[in-house]
Amino acid sequence: MQALAEGQQTISKIPTTRIDKLLSSMGYGSRKEIARLAKVGGITLDGADLPDATKRIAVTPDLPARMRIDGEALDPVEGLVLLLNKPLGMTCSHKESGALVYDILPPRWRHRDPAISTIGRLDKQTSGLLLMTDDGGFLHRVISPKSMITKTYRAKLARPLEGGEGALFASGSLLLEGEERPLAPATLEVVTPTEALLHVTEGRYHQVRRMFAAAGNHVEELHRERLGGLSLPDDLLPGQWRLLAPQEIARIFEKEAA
Repeated sequence: MQALAEGQQTISKIPTTRIDKLLSSMGYGSRKEIARLAKVGGITLDGADLPDATKRIAVTPDLPARMRIDGEALDPVEGLVLLLNKPLGMTCSHKESGALVYDILPPRWRHRDPAISTIGRLDKQTSGLLLMTDDGGFLHRVISPKSMITKTYRAKLARPLEGGEGALFASGSLLLEGEERPLAPATLEVVTPTEALLHVTEGRYHQVRRMFAAAGNHVEELHRERLGGLSLPDDLLPGQWRLLAPQEIARIFEKEAA
């Protein structure tokens, strides 16, 4: 009896929702548009037509694999995390003019509710690993100072390193211009005289560029390669993105490289 009760409790926890409400929140159109689509056979579940868009369905993790909209697989439901190789020249904003990172995603994703947002930002002239999600709780967990997630940047510099930068960045006493609180210790890894990897645990405004400026240098190119234990895949070209699997998401919170 106890096992049966536990099974019933598990089943009751599976959320259900109306088809039209679900699809409108995912950007597929208004509820009226979705109702019309359903009536002409444009929505199927496990191969069967769903002509009534007011019908409630279970929102299970496998729903995108089972549901088709106009013959195409359903988009990921709420709770997605995606990895983008951000190109140069694009802004991490919903509202600014010019090219936006959101332009890379399917157009209907701009109308999703909850909205997809970047997890932190890379400035217009910084490329590389950028996470995006519609999960506000996950977003705040990643950017929270308490998480102490290491971010690794590759910087190409205008002038050769002088040799004292590593000690300065690691000191925990570097104070950026206009700020009252010193930076947390960061690790510098020299690649060549004019190229270095910088590992930081904070995300202050233009932090890496300002750190090298404080050391008397100028960053000419900046690329984020790693976030926690998650690296930017070599086969993910600039402008490409993909959804992250649970095991990849877990790597973000690893304290050391995998």
